[in-house]
Amino acid sequence: MSGIPHDHYEPKTGFEKWLHSRLPIVGLVYDTLMIPTPKNLNWMWIWGIVLAFCLVLQIATGVVLAMHYTDNTQMAFASVEHIMRDVNGGYMLRYLHANGASLFFFAVYMHIFRGLYYGSYKAPREVTWIIGMLIYLLMMGTAFMGYVLPWGQMSFWGATVITGLFGAIPGIGPDIQTWLLGGPAVENATLNRFFSLHYLLPFVIAALVAVHIWAFHTTGNNNPTGVEVRRESKAVADRDTVPFWPYYVIKDLFALAVILMVFFAIVGFMPNYLGHPDNYTEANPLATPAHIVPEWYFLPFYAILRAFTSDVWVVQLVHFLSFGIIDAKFFGVIAMFGSILVMALAPWLDTSSVRSGKYRPSFKWWFWILVVDFVVLMWVGAMPPEGIYPYISLIGATYWFFYFLILLPLLGVIERPLPLPSTIEEDFDHHYPAEDANAADAAQPAE
Repeated sequence: MSGIPHDHYEPKTGFEKWLHSRLPIVGLVYDTLMIPTPKNLNWMWIWGIVLAFCLVLQIATGVVLAMHYTDNTQMAFASVEHIMRDVNGGYMLRYLHANGASLFFFAVYMHIFRGLYYGSYKAPREVTWIIGMLIYLLMMGTAFMGYVLPWGQMSFWGATVITGLFGAIPGIGPDIQTWLLGGPAVENATLNRFFSLHYLLPFVIAALVAVHIWAFHTTGNNNPTGVEVRRESKAVADRDTVPFWPYYVIKDLFALAVILMVFFAIVGFMPNYLGHPDNYTEANPLATPAHIVPEWYFLPFYAILRAFTSDVWVVQLVHFLSFGIIDAKFFGVIAMFGSILVMALAPWLDTSSVRSGKYRPSFKWWFWILVVDFVVLMWVGAMPPEGIYPYISLIGATYWFFYFLILLPLLGVIERPLPLPSTIEEDFDHHYPAEDANAADAAQPAE
């Protein structure tokens, strides 16, 4: 599976040989668990197991919730109340599912920013990065459609606003919007479609996750130094790596246990903290909420969507150059999807020969400003589009595109990186010299 030399599974008993010759499933599991993993991975490499847990949790709770949900506009809201009040453990299933989505996105944002800082998107891992971004897009689509299903006020009006964005596309927009909705407005056909897709897409995500894992097992894990594992021989590779089992499995399970303590505390004591109170009122097409906001994990991109109004000079310029085809609404849609696209293009926008941000002094500052910018966009996306908030959104959106489209290509040319360790072993020995000293003492003959 991996290009790093290591011991592969060898069946010993007659049954193992018989099974291995027909279905090498044990060998596949063995090679996955025993894959050589860089020995210097830090705690930012624990989010993979959290994401795997979240995917399993969402599918398992979602399947059970679907057994009791009714995808009809006249009964959807009541069916959710039925789950909460009448189904045994239904309230816990729903709270696990709703807050599980938040944990899912929190973990994926940590995973993405970890990859951006340590250069996990660089060659030979570009395909792994692109598959990850596809998973992220499918997660966003799945979460959006799931948010519509309770058929509360925020569900209905959120669906109306977001699907209306597709109507802003010149020419074909209204047809696309009608196709998405199944009619001229958010109605029963919309709920049917969203429920079907919300049920289907997690299994597509699971398939892509399997491909994602296959991809990084083929190229090997990145690590904090960005230095590749030596592959001359197994003996040399063993000095840079340790088997995934038991070292990283135990580490990941410990981290997962700590995170789940916080997660279950939220589910048990403050399950509605991240929800919106308007969504506990049944959808009413005749009553618009005072302030329509999406879930927190969409807020940064929602802020970018709203940042480019008709009084922004770049919007006016594009509107003029496009002969009025691209208006402010369509420009905002382009900016929102473009903000995700530039992340996907990071492997080709980053021109630095050094992979890890740990050895790029200037890059570090700009990267941490990007992290702060993302948090600020999340905050301002929840604010009403009035007063100073539109200006903050515009500044935040401008920096987001400035970082990816200008800074990343430019820093690779002008930045002077720090010296890299020659091997992963050297980096590991630098951080844990005491262990090596103890090992050396133990190896000395007794006098």
